[in-house]
Amino acid sequence: MVNDSESPGQRRAAWMAAAQAGDRRAYERLLADSVALIRATARRQGVAQDHLDDVVQETLITVHRVRHTYDPTRSYDAWLTAIASRRAIDALRSRGRRDSRELHDDFALDQHPDADDASAATEGEQRAQRLHEAIAELPPGQREAVEQLGLRERSLSEAAELTGRNTGALKVNLHRALKALRERFHGEP
Repeated sequence: MVNDSESPGQRRAAWMAAAQAGDRRAYERLLADSVALIRATARRQGVAQDHLDDVVQETLITVHRVRHTYDPTRSYDAWLTAIASRRAIDALRSRGRRDSRELHDDFALDQHPDADDASAATEGEQRAQRLHEAIAELPPGQREAVEQLGLRERSLSEAAELTGRNTGALKVNLHRALKALRERFHGEP
């Protein structure tokens, strides 16, 4: 039984002793009443406001797990504060590790493609695939001219030497191939 004249620390110690004896209601009161003490401990350790709830949760989980180790002859608040301090330090270490792994490079961020760029890249790949298919369907002379002059960027003399065609024939084949491709993709003659 908890006496109203007891201090908050004595009241929590009494609730913990009752909880160890199986009093579920005393345990619920104890946990609810412990939150403010845990938050204050975490704040003193330097935990940021937006991470206090994480420390409270981890501390309450630890209290639940090790509640059988509490000695009722000792201060509950000191026992709880020690656990909350450890959980706060764990949170700070975890946050520190995460911060040290994160890179803040504005240049890299600007250079990184976002989701819109990914769809643009996919569209580009699809256009390139359609172009390769269209080139593959050209007559052999035109296809050879496009491959040697357009895709491999060889000079007319290099392409003539490799294909065995004269430069005039290559020019004509390239012109006809480009016209056929324009018609296919843009409907232009």
